[in-house]
Amino acid sequence: MPNNMAGNSHFCEQDLSAEFLAHYQQQTVLGVDTETMGLIPVRDRLCLVQISDAAGQTTLVKILPGQTQAPHLQTLLETPDILKIFHYARFDLATLRYHLNIQVQPIFCTKIASKIARTYSPKHGLKEVVQELVGVELDKQSQSSDWGRPDALRPEQLAYAANDVIYLPQVAEQLTAMLQREGRWQLTQQCFQCVPTIVSLDLLNYQGIFEH
Repeated sequence: MPNNMAGNSHFCEQDLSAEFLAHYQQQTVLGVDTETMGLIPVRDRLCLVQISDAAGQTTLVKILPGQTQAPHLQTLLETPDILKIFHYARFDLATLRYHLNIQVQPIFCTKIASKIARTYSPKHGLKEVVQELVGVELDKQSQSSDWGRPDALRPEQLAYAANDVIYLPQVAEQLTAMLQREGRWQLTQQCFQCVPTIVSLDLLNYQGIFEH
């Protein structure tokens, strides 16, 4: 059963509730993120999946140890007419595919978009991009913390997890406008289409195959 959190945030265990699935299926764009025990999907387990709509309604889904399916999440993230927005989609797609067999489509990666649009800046982390484009300073202190703890996540972890997705739709809108203005939108879309293939290579531990 979903549990209410502060504001427009909610918490579910193992999967989205049918109620939240129905709500998010009415949206055209969603912000999505994951929290894991580390940065290697085949070693480090998936602990949390965060979803937010453009209005800021956010749901955090706790993934249990050994869990291999989340049918409602899979239905939502594989829906072809809802754009899923990530920051560094390469990692999140690999994690969702390896642990829950979810093939996310279609995608928008704000990190890729930032690197192609914001060539005036060397900083493309979520904190810097949100600060510039939305005017909000994110608190990243809980980024490196124990997301697999068996008891309840700390309030600061829940707030961090929600903030990592709530601004993604706004960021994507701003970056899209910049890319279209600078004539780089088509190239960016082509890069997005490459991400699932790169994820397949990552999960098979291929490295440097595009290098000389």
